[in-house]
Amino acid sequence: QVQPVESGGGLVQAGGSLRLSCAASARTFSNWAMGWFRQAPGKEREFVASVNWSGGSTYYADSVKGRFTISRDNAKNMVYLQMNSLKPEDTGVYYCARKVFAGDYAESRTYDSWGQGTQVTVSA
Repeated sequence: QVQPVESGGGLVQAGGSLRLSCAASARTFSNWAMGWFRQAPGKEREFVASVNWSGGSTYYADSVKGRFTISRDNAKNMVYLQMNSLKPEDTGVYYCARKVFAGDYAESRTYDSWGQGTQVTVSA
């Protein structure tokens, strides 16, 4: 299977916005929930947001609720993460992954097919 490919990261000032994209193959993407995780330097990977297969249900980490929005376009095999009101603590490498195992949406062990990540840096 082909790993997802993330894009859209970059350097932005605090308060700014970025939109991340995740492109996946049909085999990777179809009928699976998808999620975004991030990892800051020296820290463990943490859950950011997830969306179920239809796009009808979304889940967010408390730290990003009200600022980030996850969405998907099943016709294009794409997942998006709209990030607004960015803070320096949002800095990290953002990864897209497919949820294949039952369990908490925030648990990274329930995901596979991880992309290479895209760097997001928020300056104060």
